[in-house]
Amino acid sequence: MSDLFEDDAPSAPGNAHDYSVSEIAGAVKRVIEGEFGRVRVRGEIGRVSRPGSGHLYFALKDDRATLDAVAWKGQAAKLAVKPEEGIEVIATGRMTTFPGSSKYQLVVEALEIAGQGALMAMLEKRRVQLQAEGLFDPARKRPIPFLPEVIGVVTSPSGAVIRDILHRLRDRFPRKVLIWPVAVQGQACAPDVARAIAGFNALTPGGALPRPDLLIVARGGGSIEDLWGFNEEIVVRAAAASAIPLISAVGHETDTTLIDFAADLRAPTPTAAAEMAVPVRAELAALIAEQGARIARVMTLSADRRRQRLADLSRALGRPEALTAPSRQRLDLTASRLDPALRGATAAKRAAFARVGGRVGPSLLAGFIAAETRDLARLAGRLAPGLSLRAERTRERFDTLAARLDRAQANRAAEALREVARGRERLGQIEARLAAALPARLVRERERLAALDRMRATLGYTETLARGYAVVRAGEALVTQAGTARAAPRLEIEFADGRVAVRPEEAPPGKPAGAARPKTGGDSQGSLF
Repeated sequence: MSDLFEDDAPSAPGNAHDYSVSEIAGAVKRVIEGEFGRVRVRGEIGRVSRPGSGHLYFALKDDRATLDAVAWKGQAAKLAVKPEEGIEVIATGRMTTFPGSSKYQLVVEALEIAGQGALMAMLEKRRVQLQAEGLFDPARKRPIPFLPEVIGVVTSPSGAVIRDILHRLRDRFPRKVLIWPVAVQGQACAPDVARAIAGFNALTPGGALPRPDLLIVARGGGSIEDLWGFNEEIVVRAAAASAIPLISAVGHETDTTLIDFAADLRAPTPTAAAEMAVPVRAELAALIAEQGARIARVMTLSADRRRQRLADLSRALGRPEALTAPSRQRLDLTASRLDPALRGATAAKRAAFARVGGRVGPSLLAGFIAAETRDLARLAGRLAPGLSLRAERTRERFDTLAARLDRAQANRAAEALREVARGRERLGQIEARLAAALPARLVRERERLAALDRMRATLGYTETLARGYAVVRAGEALVTQAGTARAAPRLEIEFADGRVAVRPEEAPPGKPAGAARPKTGGDSQGSLF
């Protein structure tokens, strides 16, 4: 039986062993890991990558070669030095291969700075970067409180530093002290100090555990490697973000770390930090006593001066008896005239009342009533004409308003008729525009439909068939692979002018798959190959 698809004949096998790719990769991996089980490599870090998985990928390079390195997530968190591009380090780890991309790499287990020069260069680079962000700006530093009630100390609880601070505070001015124990060197130093600063700031003022009014971050002296935790970016940012004023007291007077620039105040030593935190109580007491004595002397002197001034002014006033004698005399004279005047006024009022009382009688009251009755009758006669006049005026006013209302209604009705006329006119215009727009819209839609139909015809596969291509189907499914075509019992090939049914056959040995051989007999459709 002829075959529709034929494979090339394999070449004759040689004497050499055939290795698989996995075998070669495994052998290379065993050789490299056996020869370089644990190595220390010195080089400059380049192209650091920190993907979301938590692993660290970077390169170690010198002037002639580059070595890829990786620190897995668990080990990366423990590295004493975080990889930064451009610093020279010594990496300790083991060599291995990555068969997926035919490359070898160093799995880093420890990382250290290659020398103090490189360490200082990295420190200076970090200082410039943080300064550019404004973390060291003097304008953002807060003043230290004069006498804090509670002082928070971030340091090691077992060193001499905390004892010196407590002793100095007790000697100068005893205050409440909260100690947050931290590691002051090593890998845990930076995260511990940053958490301590943030933890003190998170305390609620006036809560069960009082929030400090001042923070002191302290550590004794040491080498630059010992103090390196206070140069870490996480510590500097925590100090800059602290809402509580912070004093940095790290190392001796000659030691400088990056937290010194971010703190609100730098102390040369931890003991000096305690001295800056509180004043001397005895000196304050002496100052208060001195100020009190000065206030007492000033008050006494002022009282003496005012008393002397009052005495001088009182001598110029004269005797009080001489000042009040004329007024007392006028009062006595007026009092002597008051009694006769009251008696005379009473007698005059009594005589006037007697004269008026003699004229009052029934005839006077009758005359008063008659006069009031005449006035009432006169007013009653004027009331009827007044009411008639008021009613007439009111009626005339109502007639005037009714006439105005009729005119207003007529004007409103005319305006409404004019609005209806204008509306009908606008409706006629809109109908005319609609009648003219519909045919034009139909023409545009027909043109658009024709364009879409032309695009459909152009992009359809039937046009592709007209250019010489064909579509192969196995039943209703399209066939795009030779293996699928071999497995199908029957194929149908569609051309531009119709479809042809074919049946694939097995390819004879020694002939490549896909070589075309004519089919002889058996099928009226024939063979396309």
